[in-house]
Amino acid sequence: MYRRLADDLANLPALLDDTHRTAVGFLAGLADRPVLSAARIPDPTPLPAEGAGLAGALADFTAHWEPTLSGSAGPRYLGFVTGGVTPAGVAGDWITAAVDQNSNSALDGSGQDLERHTLGWLRELFGLSDAHQGAFVSGATMSNTVGLAVAREWLGERAGISVAEDGLAALGLVRVLSGRPHSSIAKGMAMLGMGRKSLTTVATLPGREAVDVAALETALAAAGGPCIVVANAGTVNTVDFDDLRAIAALKDRYDFWLHVDAAFGAFAALTAEHAHLVAGLDAADSVCVDLHKWLNVPYDSAVQFTRRRDLQTDVFRNAAAYLGPLGDEPDFVHLTPENSRRLRALAAWFTLRAYGRAGHADIVERDIAAARALGEAVAAEPALRLLAPVRLNVVCFTLADEPTAERLAALVERASDEALFTPTVLDGVPALRAAFSNWRTGQEDVARIIAALRKAL
Repeated sequence: MYRRLADDLANLPALLDDTHRTAVGFLAGLADRPVLSAARIPDPTPLPAEGAGLAGALADFTAHWEPTLSGSAGPRYLGFVTGGVTPAGVAGDWITAAVDQNSNSALDGSGQDLERHTLGWLRELFGLSDAHQGAFVSGATMSNTVGLAVAREWLGERAGISVAEDGLAALGLVRVLSGRPHSSIAKGMAMLGMGRKSLTTVATLPGREAVDVAALETALAAAGGPCIVVANAGTVNTVDFDDLRAIAALKDRYDFWLHVDAAFGAFAALTAEHAHLVAGLDAADSVCVDLHKWLNVPYDSAVQFTRRRDLQTDVFRNAAAYLGPLGDEPDFVHLTPENSRRLRALAAWFTLRAYGRAGHADIVERDIAAARALGEAVAAEPALRLLAPVRLNVVCFTLADEPTAERLAALVERASDEALFTPTVLDGVPALRAAFSNWRTGQEDVARIIAALRKAL
C-alpha cells in the first residue's frame, strides 16, 4: 500500500477529528461569513507526483480554498432557492460517504429498502397517494427529465409503439404545453430528442405566472391528439401556482400526460395556510420535487414520482448478466438514468427522522415569514418596486426608476457581502429575486438583508 495511504488509514480517527473541526469551524462562521467571498482564487498547480496525505491536503484546502467558498449554506444567501443543510442532514451525508453504498442494486445490502422507506415518508409529506412511486435523482433538472421521459413513452403507448425500443422517429412530433415552464423543461426536452421547439407556451392569467386554464383548453383542442402538459407548482420568479385541480379536470375531455414541476412549491403542503396551493398534486401522472432546496439536505438530491412505473422501467431498464431481473419491485438501476449513485436517501431519512413534519413545517413557515418581511420593506422603500405579491418564499422586485440589468447588477455587487440576490426578468422588466429556503434564516437575518439592500441603493 502506498505509504501515505497506509499512514492515513492508521491515523484515520485523529484525521477525521481534524476534518470535523474544519467543517464545524466553517459552519460556526456562517453567520458572519461574507455571502460572496472576495478572496483570491488559487493559481492552478501541477498534479503532485507525491501526495501530501490527508493532513497536508486538509491544510492546503483550509489555507487556500476554504476562504474562497461562498456562504451559500448560510441564512442570507437568497439565490437559486438554495437551502442549507440541517444538522441531521450533515450527519446523514457524512455517514453516506463513510458507508459508501451503491443503492441501485438489490445486491448491495439494504440501501434500496431505506430509499423506499424514505420515499414513503416523502409521499406522505407532500400529500401523494400510494399510486405514486418514486426514486431519488440528482436534482430538479433530472427529475423533470425523468418525468418527461416517462411521458414520452406514454405518448408512444398511445401510438402503439415503444419509443425506448423504436426511437423517437417512430413517434414523430411531440407537443408539450406549459404556462411558465422552468428552463429545465426545455433542457430535458433537448436531451430526450423531443426538441425545444416542441414546447408551446400557453397564455398566463393577467398579471400572473399561472397558466390560463381556458387558454390551455384551447391549446389542447388544437393539439389534435395526445400531448404532454407541464404544470407549475411554484414558478421561479413569483412562486405562482397553476390550478392543478382545474387542469386535471381537463383530462376528462382531452388526452394528455400531466407532469407537475413542484421543485420547491410542493413544500407548501406543509403549512395549513398554503396547502391549498398544491391541491390536486396527487392527480398528476408525474411529479418533480427538489430536496436540496427546502428539505435542506446536501446537494445533489431530488425525487421524482410517477403513476406509471411500468413505463418508467421500459425507458430505463438495464440488461446485463450481473443485474437481477426486473421483478415486481424493480431495482433503482432500472428506474433512473444512473447505473451507479450514492445512497442519497440517507440524508433525507436522517432529517425527516430527526425533525419530522413539525420541524420541516417550521422551516417553511419561518422562511415564508422572512419573505413577507422583506416584501413589506421593499414595498415601503421609494427607490424599489415590488413586482408581484409575496405568495410564498420569493420576493421579486426592481428599481423604481431605470431598472436596467447593469444598475441591478451593481446593486447586487454592493450588497453581496451581506446578502445575495439573483437577477431575473419578469414580463420584460429586469429584476431581482430573493429566495428564502434556509433553515437558519431568522428575523435578525432579514433585518441585516434589508439594511444591506438600503445601503446598496
